[in-house]
Amino acid sequence: MKYIKVILLFLLMILAALSAYYALTPLVYSAQKTRQLKEDTRTFYETTETVQQEAIMKHVPMPYENLYLDIRDYNKWLYATRQESLNSREAYQAYRFDLTEYGLVNQVFGVIRIPKMELEMPLYLGASDENMANGAAVLAQTSIPIGGENTNSIIAGHRSWNGYKYFLDIELLELNDLVYITNPWETLTYRVTDIHIINPNDIDAILIQPGKDMITLLTCHPYGSGGLYRYLVFCERV
Repeated sequence: MKYIKVILLFLLMILAALSAYYALTPLVYSAQKTRQLKEDTRTFYETTETVQQEAIMKHVPMPYENLYLDIRDYNKWLYATRQESLNSREAYQAYRFDLTEYGLVNQVFGVIRIPKMELEMPLYLGASDENMANGAAVLAQTSIPIGGENTNSIIAGHRSWNGYKYFLDIELLELNDLVYITNPWETLTYRVTDIHIINPNDIDAILIQPGKDMITLLTCHPYGSGGLYRYLVFCERV
């Protein structure tokens, strides 16, 4: 009987330890992810500021000029071809640019900041699983956010994942709220103009709108549904 009690006590201790582990894991991940996103954001700001200052001192017209020109041409090509390749999940994920080949230190293209959501995190190009885990991501085959007529950058974010919020609070956004996109050259300001809930396969809803300079925030809806619908927040350049 004594040995049975010892075994039962040992098993209870193991169960308690496992329960504590699984209860704390999301909190630990959330803290780690928060630190990582803050560090990536800080690194982007510091690096961009340094490069811009060096460009001024060296009388260089524009840092990363080749990248800017290639993105501008890419955005024009998307509009001219009516985004005909925006037709599958794989198309959203595909990398179009390797930013390190243009001189950036990593694949962080910029930072998205949404005051109403108390959100600031890195912005990546291509909605791969890795990019979505590390911040927000511009869907491939949609415009890259450098501004300009006939552009619409679809920026996707998880509706909370593994303990971090991402776009969890997107329903806080209302008409006229502001969203800021900082790219390697400048900070662009966008204002919320419309909000829609769509089916996941409604590609027409996220296409470029002629004559407009836009970004569109995209996430799953409702929260916890596994992606039954998509929540869209349309924003136009101020």
